[in-house]
Amino acid sequence: MNWTEQGGFIWLILAAILAIAELMLPGVYLTFVAMGAAITGVLALLFPELGLVGQLVSFAAWSTVFVLVGKRWYGANPVPSSDPDLNNRAARMIGQTVTVVEAIEGGTGRVRVGDGEWPAEGPDLAAGAKARIAGVRGGVVVVETVKAIEPPAV
Repeated sequence: MNWTEQGGFIWLILAAILAIAELMLPGVYLTFVAMGAAITGVLALLFPELGLVGQLVSFAAWSTVFVLVGKRWYGANPVPSSDPDLNNRAARMIGQTVTVVEAIEGGTGRVRVGDGEWPAEGPDLAAGAKARIAGVRGGVVVVETVKAIEPPAV
């Protein structure tokens, strides 16, 4: 048996390997390449005269088509995330209560966020005061005063 006779089966095996690899690796592009290999395998079985060069061209063309279609589909139908702020450090800081480490005077100072210090803007606050992060502008956190919770009147 030569490549012409085995080519279709080899492409189908490659498609299966790529599909399995997609299950083990993050991302979605191997699925589209696997689809290109599967189509090429079917074409190689149907048209054995296609030859190795024709099969390689078919694989490249079909893989490209599937990747572009998949990219467009995922762009139009994004997968919702259970944590949309996962890689957005600034968004994750909003709402946190922080401690002023360098008094905020004239609108600027420094606050402790987690284990680091950040430049801050906001109302005048003494060192040691608590503040809440209202936003982040560039590398500067915008803070607001934390309202003390008063006990309910009895």
